[in-house]
Amino acid sequence: MINHSFRFTHALCRRPARSVTQGLRAVDMGAPDPDLFDAEHSVYMDALRHAGAMVTVLEPLEEFPDSCFIEDPALCLKGVAIVLRPGTPTRLGEAAALKPVLEGLFPELHDLPGTGFVDGGDILCSDTEVMVGLSARTDRAGVDALRPLVEDLGYKLRLVETPADILHLKTESSLLDAETILATPKLAATGCFNGYRVIETAELENAAANAIRFNDPVFLSAGHPRTAERLDAAGYQVVELPTTQAALLDGGLSCLSLRFSLPGGLT
Repeated sequence: MINHSFRFTHALCRRPARSVTQGLRAVDMGAPDPDLFDAEHSVYMDALRHAGAMVTVLEPLEEFPDSCFIEDPALCLKGVAIVLRPGTPTRLGEAAALKPVLEGLFPELHDLPGTGFVDGGDILCSDTEVMVGLSARTDRAGVDALRPLVEDLGYKLRLVETPADILHLKTESSLLDAETILATPKLAATGCFNGYRVIETAELENAAANAIRFNDPVFLSAGHPRTAERLDAAGYQVVELPTTQAALLDGGLSCLSLRFSLPGGLT
């Protein structure tokens, strides 16, 4: 059985622009350093390559400070790309800029119908479900428009009532394997992941929840030793990566790449 949720052949990344200093943030903890951000981004892409990814690197978009968070304007499932509509006015143009790239990669592409909003940071996919959390950037109209697209690909869509003080569903959760999710205690306590095994992040390590599983490794933001120990004890191959600059813009590991497999890429 192919695990479409964590077995991938490709990753699409966009280098941070110099304008990343103007990126969105819920709490201003200072602007990221563009050079350090680019260095951490390079380490991230090298880790993806080491895990087996063919990484396509796109040029920075200076007019869109948050465009290095390339996961937000699109969803890739089973060789199909869906161009999303993130609910932040300053980021609406990112989807249009990304669409021609996706058209060149994917044999099938869809635009999110209607006028609703869906941000990729609110989407967590297992092998059977697409879980979508409501947030300030993802609304019910957007979820309703996305539902038939993912159902046509054989997935069920699970609507998650994300707590209001959590920015995105994947800010506090990630997929470890087809049956297991890493989540903060607060998000896990809502019961939104019923049916899955949940490993909770350690106290004061909520940011560790935004991890990614890419083939064998689980990539974890550095600086969360007790959560790393929990994952190691559970049998996962943990690789820690620096995300100090992305964190200043409420970003983490998942939003820095679009991960996918193309037809014939996995057997």
